[in-house]
Amino acid sequence: MNRPIFDGNVSHSMNRSEPDSDSDEDEPSQLSPVWANSLSKSLGPVPNLEEHVRPDWWKKIFNAMYLKTDGDVVDDPNITRKEVDLFARLLNLSPHEKILDLACGQGRHVLELSRRGFTNAEGFDFSSFLIRKAKRDARDECLPAKFQQGDARKLPYPNDTFDVITILGNSFGYFESAQDDFKVLKEVLRILKPSGRLLIDLTNGDYVRKNFDRRSWEWIDKEYFVCRERELSADGQRLISREVITSVNDGVVADQFYAERLYSVEGMTKLLKDVGFRNVKAECEFAPESQRNQDLGMMVNRIAFTATIKKEWTPVKHSTKEHVFHVAVVMGDPNRPDKVKPDSTFDDDDLHTIDEFRNALHDVPGREFTFFNNHNTLLRDLQNNIGKFEYVFNLCDEGYYNNATFELHVPALLEILNIPYTGANPQCLAYCFDKALVRDVAKELGIPVPEASFIDVDDDVDQLDITFPIIVKPNFADNSLGITRKCVCHDREQLKEALAEIRTTFGYNRQVLLEEFLPGKDLSVGIIGNPGSFKVLPVNEDDYSALPPGLPPICGYEAKWDPNSPYWTGVKSVRAELPEETEKFLAEASMVMFERTQCRDYARFDWRLDANGNPKLLEVNPNCGWSWDSHLTKMVKYAGYSYAHVFRFILEAAEKRLGIQ
Repeated sequence: MNRPIFDGNVSHSMNRSEPDSDSDEDEPSQLSPVWANSLSKSLGPVPNLEEHVRPDWWKKIFNAMYLKTDGDVVDDPNITRKEVDLFARLLNLSPHEKILDLACGQGRHVLELSRRGFTNAEGFDFSSFLIRKAKRDARDECLPAKFQQGDARKLPYPNDTFDVITILGNSFGYFESAQDDFKVLKEVLRILKPSGRLLIDLTNGDYVRKNFDRRSWEWIDKEYFVCRERELSADGQRLISREVITSVNDGVVADQFYAERLYSVEGMTKLLKDVGFRNVKAECEFAPESQRNQDLGMMVNRIAFTATIKKEWTPVKHSTKEHVFHVAVVMGDPNRPDKVKPDSTFDDDDLHTIDEFRNALHDVPGREFTFFNNHNTLLRDLQNNIGKFEYVFNLCDEGYYNNATFELHVPALLEILNIPYTGANPQCLAYCFDKALVRDVAKELGIPVPEASFIDVDDDVDQLDITFPIIVKPNFADNSLGITRKCVCHDREQLKEALAEIRTTFGYNRQVLLEEFLPGKDLSVGIIGNPGSFKVLPVNEDDYSALPPGLPPICGYEAKWDPNSPYWTGVKSVRAELPEETEKFLAEASMVMFERTQCRDYARFDWRLDANGNPKLLEVNPNCGWSWDSHLTKMVKYAGYSYAHVFRFILEAAEKRLGIQ
């Protein structure tokens, strides 16, 4: 699986034979007449292999015979599946991401990703033969994979195109000059999106220097065998190889030479950092399990390197006739503590969420964004930039100074400065922060809610008339603060434990709701727009079927903030399957609550069914969560749209409401 950075999967044996990279052989199971007509004499004994290596050896070496000599690795579907399993885990791949496999060879990894539902995976390689085969295989299987042929030192993709780029199967280090390797990585950095990820699967140079076989031979099949010679280059930086492929019927088929640069872990790490990558890690060592189990060459010990980048989006050039909205984005302050988060800090997951958001905004047409997230200077920054933007995209759901009770302060500040903004006004945010008040509004409108009691967190509950089971909720809190598995109570002792945890663990000392616990489906309704132009999204259901037995089915604090909790992986979101009349009621009642609580532009409404399948309203969430894995995003995707459309729809709704043309 040595694959050149241009030509595709290079075999474990390191040398390949190909008379013409543009020839039209199809399957390599039988040597074609092209080969029979181009047989050449072997050079015989050679005292110095390096003298016979052409600088561009990689241009003509990858064709039918490459797939024949290397088929035990590059044509084994089990090896491919195992490698995709490993790489997908190391990169934490998501099916929606745009992925490029550079030096994809015949596209085996891209095709496997496509089979698994990755609709934006594509490959790039220098070998026209291998690219033609990849395209033919994709067409035969009706897969969405795309493939292009070309030179990796000048990639034909725009800046900031891909979320992930892979260079697999030891496809790096084939050029005579190491400077060309640097050029390839610079191109990779250019076409990766901000916060993009890279994975390089590369031979362990230190291991090969000490352990390469100077001579070997093996049978490819019953007719062909290959003999190999190897030696280090004069400078010790490359492994020089010779490969003589012989047919028992026709004699020598190919006698070819090539060279591959040997990178140590330290050398590869330094190169990636010099290019501009960060978080460079040598993740693991691995090798394929070849069915021939003979000469694995440079494939016997490989290392998977991962890295990320941090860069700004390349400025987009707009047509002089195109009007572009200049939008200021106000967000939480990542440098200040946030008590809602487990460690009161913005961790890597939070920073990844911000990166995904910024990537999605880049795909929203007709708008340019300026970001404000330093709350110490927010007022001054906004004042100094008045007139430089049409309006503010208010995504500061953490609240001013990352204080949830100050969430309404941000729109209040914008109103004082007379700056138009998206989302709810201060009064709406104040209403909906009070769960008991929302319940009263719903009951006034005839919308059903669970039975509940409103008490202080330190009240004596022994004298209360309570019908169990109940769920305990802090009345004034966001992001499920304080709502854990202990909050579903079946007796007074459990209730006391729940109240104690809310007080001591979460530091909450205000009123709580003791709410009837409903056993039915847990549902969310998303609305984008405003009265007269509502877009009601498909209903989301939280699926608890994967939770361990005995855990209460809730999507609380543990599901959102604790990676070590079974709720973190045990709660899934699915599109709800509901009777038509139930879905219609949820939509109509949610729209009524949207208007009554004065939501604007977008909101989420949380519902739960009782034992008889009747829906009851739990909460109204104006300016609801907008992250890449939020309920709102999932509902937009159920409707057939991308993550970027979440923001496009919200911005369009706000612009229409504000009269901004």
